[in-house]
Amino acid sequence: MTSKMFVIAFFTLLFNLNSFLFAQNQKPNFVLIVVDDMRFDEWSGGGHSYLKTPGLDSLAKSGSKFTRAYHVVPLCSPNRASILTGQYPSRHGIIDNSARDRASFLLDLFPIELQKNGFKTGHVGKWHMGNNPNPRPGYDYWISFKGQGQVHNPLLFENGTPISTEGYITDILTHKSIDFIKQNKDNPFFLYIAHKGIHPEAVQFDDGSTDLSIPKKFIPAQRHNGIYSKSIFKRSPSYSKEAMADSGKPVIQEAFKLRTEVLKQDLAWESSMDLGVSEKSIQNRAEMMLSIDESIEEIRKTLKELKIEDKTTIIVTSDNGYFFGEHGFSLERRMPYEESVKSPLIIYSPTLEKQESVIDALTLSIDLSATILDLANIPITKTIQGKSLIPLLKGTKKNIRNSAFIEYFSNENPFPWTAQMDYRVLVTDQYKYINWLRSDHAELYDLKNDPFEQNNLIYEKGFDDLITYLHNKLKEEQVKALGL
Repeated sequence: MTSKMFVIAFFTLLFNLNSFLFAQNQKPNFVLIVVDDMRFDEWSGGGHSYLKTPGLDSLAKSGSKFTRAYHVVPLCSPNRASILTGQYPSRHGIIDNSARDRASFLLDLFPIELQKNGFKTGHVGKWHMGNNPNPRPGYDYWISFKGQGQVHNPLLFENGTPISTEGYITDILTHKSIDFIKQNKDNPFFLYIAHKGIHPEAVQFDDGSTDLSIPKKFIPAQRHNGIYSKSIFKRSPSYSKEAMADSGKPVIQEAFKLRTEVLKQDLAWESSMDLGVSEKSIQNRAEMMLSIDESIEEIRKTLKELKIEDKTTIIVTSDNGYFFGEHGFSLERRMPYEESVKSPLIIYSPTLEKQESVIDALTLSIDLSATILDLANIPITKTIQGKSLIPLLKGTKKNIRNSAFIEYFSNENPFPWTAQMDYRVLVTDQYKYINWLRSDHAELYDLKNDPFEQNNLIYEKGFDDLITYLHNKLKEEQVKALGL
């Protein structure tokens, strides 16, 4: 090789190296925040009666608020697995809250793809696909806790090593998250923050059952305790102070008969259930949300100080909703009604030239993995069953699906009265069809004219063709969910 050719080759190599480093530097960052048990309306921008969440409101104003986001399953462990794999529970196999530790080490977690493509990846907070707090594949940094964790002075496991901490769990997880961001500010990163809040204090055993001796109280940070002590939540028309099931819901009515018997026989159950859901519970949940809202503000402040805010996508969602006495439910969560299956979802992605402010399209929790990989310009793996939300964010499409499929398996049976209550749900632009798998009953609601799901149309005249169509469509979606 001549000296001239050598010089040309050297500068070509240098140019390519600089181009590669520049491209690496331009990769976006991601912060995915999952709030435990947060209802779709449990923030001021979502419609809460009195809760003020300026951090969430500001994030939604900067980005997009989704009004029809749904969980593919309204239950902690399986939906967390769905968020992180982009798969339905019937595909990834984490179908309930019992401890599936071994299986959770084998999941097709999408952070693995980010890690392969040069992203620094971090998990901060709750894992709860099994009680094992040790690191799962795909993460460079890991800090978690066993099962549900503790609100005050939690024992955490940092990269597998137990560490004692002092303070309020939300604040501790926030500080750990900020440390991760600062340490990786010069690299593209993905940070998954899984808050314990706003879940009540609880201990869940490996079989999915809970310790009834521990009061299921919602515990806010001391600085927020009592802020909403005089506030009254505006109840839904479907609220039942007496915890009675709506007419037209025979499956629920039968379950509540058993619930009444169980509560009579065991006073521990009665004190745990908070039937009718007290104002105190709703107030304390709202006060717990204040520390999470502050956390979001602190993270955005850090990103701005580090001058990386303009290339960091922030996503806020939850794992399942919660009942405030609607349809007679409280702790049961996992039922197929809007308060439980509908999800809060805010996405702020400054790397996009523009974002739609409000998105009414049907979306699912399995869509987040596809969206993040798409924004990262990484091919969406074939194992992911969700769809990228970028066309909705940019406004190039009004819809990415014409129906949303939800599935629930009752194998875990933490509540005796919810055993054998497996169901499948299909939500369309207007209707919700609920098929109870272990009974002859089904339910149909017109969500546009009956948003509180009080009038079951399943036996009304004139709906036979619609019911047949929805039932057949639901069967098709179940086959797709299985990956067949």
